Amino acid sequence: MKIYTKTGDCGQTSLVGGQRVSKTCARLESYGTVDELNSQIGLLITYCKKEADQNFLTEVQNTLFVVGGYLATDNSQREVRTFNIVTSDMVLAIEQQIDAINAILPPFRHFILPGGGRAAAVCHVCRTVCRRAERRILTLCEEGAEVDGNVIAYINRLSDYLFVLARKLNLDENQPEIIWRKEK
Repeated sequence: MKIYTKTGDCGQTSLVGGQRVSKTCARLESYGTVDELNSQIGLLITYCKKEADQNFLTEVQNTLFVVGGYLATDNSQREVRTFNIVTSDMVLAIEQQIDAINAILPPFRHFILPGGGRAAAVCHVCRTVCRRAERRILTLCEEGAEVDGNVIAYINRLSDYLFVLARKLNLDENQPEIIWRKEK
């Protein structure tokens, strides 16, 4: 299989189903940002020391491929393939991870600056890319595209998961959280 096709040289690409669109359209921005998030999570995995964290983040990466496939399908033109459907079980899996991590964290009483250990800092980068992906998906919705609620819920929960995971990674590495101090 050739990597280069030359079909995108004029600023257009194909969606699932072959429909040609501009590389700057909201649909491309949404799944392109999800792809960026997936790459950042791949980097995060290299900094995680606990196998359970690595394994769950790999599950997240697989689900982000599902999200990307969903977003790459204009469902007004073509039916979404069953393997590109985000389920409520996928959302529940994230919620369960959030609850499990939150149970071991100290209470959250202050705003926390991104940072601490390297793994936590990278995790915060993932969190902010995830929030941008959510905004890009919502822009797609505002432009009239129908986006399944589970897709939006999954990305929303994922950013929450990445926040608590960053806190846990600092805890695992005995790194203090950096508390935001308001200037007087």
